[in-house]
Amino acid sequence: MADLILVNQQDKVIGHKDKLACHLGKGILHRAFSIWLFNDKKQTLIQQRATDKLLWPGFWSNSCCSHPVKGEKLELTLQRRLKEELGIIPSVKLKLLYKFEYRAEYQNIGVEYELCYVYRGQYNGPIQPNSKEASAYRWLSLKDLKNEVEVHPEQFTPWMKMELERLNQ
Repeated sequence: MADLILVNQQDKVIGHKDKLACHLGKGILHRAFSIWLFNDKKQTLIQQRATDKLLWPGFWSNSCCSHPVKGEKLELTLQRRLKEELGIIPSVKLKLLYKFEYRAEYQNIGVEYELCYVYRGQYNGPIQPNSKEASAYRWLSLKDLKNEVEVHPEQFTPWMKMELERLNQ
């Protein structure tokens, strides 16, 4: 597995480390990305994380999230992860919305400490989730998603909830 990209709070690359090292202990700030896909019905795709994930297993999250890796162009990483997680091909045109830093601890297991780039894209094709990444998926309106998060916040990943607050249709 390729090393993740370590950054400082100004998003300057300061090194590289393997994924597990970045997520254990207090965590190490590294780059990440989140993708929000929307269909023609103005619904967004959410996925339920696989139950064998180290952090937030079985939680619902945005369409796709992962990390850019050392030596791979970001555009390639985004498309590769859409294919690996959700079986999405061909390429989806993505627009960068913003980036933000966050830190979230999961029980006594690990932490997400990320400078996360948030993207939005349009997609209407088939979804074939990789069971090692996602155990389920759904399309729903942002209004319905916000209602579900309000009623059952414990079922959703912390980064998805933070991003949802800034998302508009």
